[in-house]
Amino acid sequence: MHQSPVSISLSSYGADLVRQYGQGHFIALVAAAGASCIEWREELLGNELPAELAREAQQHGLASVFSSPLELWQAGRCEPNPELSATLQRAREFGAKRLKVSLGHFTEHHDLRSLASLLFRQPLGLLVENDQTAHGGRIEPFQRFFSAVEPLNLPLGMTFDIGNWQWQEQSAVNAARLLGRHVTYVHCKAVRLRVDGKLVAIPPSAPDLHQWEQLLRHMTQGITRAVEYPLQGDDLVQISAEHVSLLARLGQSRLENADA
Repeated sequence: MHQSPVSISLSSYGADLVRQYGQGHFIALVAAAGASCIEWREELLGNELPAELAREAQQHGLASVFSSPLELWQAGRCEPNPELSATLQRAREFGAKRLKVSLGHFTEHHDLRSLASLLFRQPLGLLVENDQTAHGGRIEPFQRFFSAVEPLNLPLGMTFDIGNWQWQEQSAVNAARLLGRHVTYVHCKAVRLRVDGKLVAIPPSAPDLHQWEQLLRHMTQGITRAVEYPLQGDDLVQISAEHVSLLARLGQSRLENADA
């Protein structure tokens, strides 16, 4: 039986809880739940020591992704965000093989050669995610960006956040069809509209899981998918394990048919 790799974004346990205990507290939990990867969240860091977290994650057999709220491209600036180099270094200190950032304000006039020089011989890849903003959460800028960078053959891919497209009323199905071949990491979350008019992330229902199956058909088989919705309850290991299992099975029949 095929099981695809699953990551858990530590934001899933709630900002307050993660800041209270520190991100290292969740390493053993993520491993016990059956995940193969842990996603560190830069915005939730306190006084954690990167080398200690990297070592403990490795001891538990976990790969690491480092998530930063940094925008790759800033408004009015042609070169990449000047904080990118330091953020890449920080991700390496956490033992991450990939750094996840937002696209930001990309235009056709941006200096891709500068980006290429920053990423040259980097031991980790850069993941560019669709966020919830008007400039970084729509399909068209990602099409332009990947068309522009594709000839440069950079260590760069896309984090496809399934739920974030809803903030800009974009179709996740269209996004997957148009951008799926660039995707190397998937953020999974269902979204609902609260009575106060605010969109919030929630765990998936059966229809959500069915839709996610369809989206994954446009992406590489067996791609790593991440929990990025609330994991709450008295037994966090059990709850986390249930959702890791759900996501690991997505696309399973497709993989098995490929081997038949």
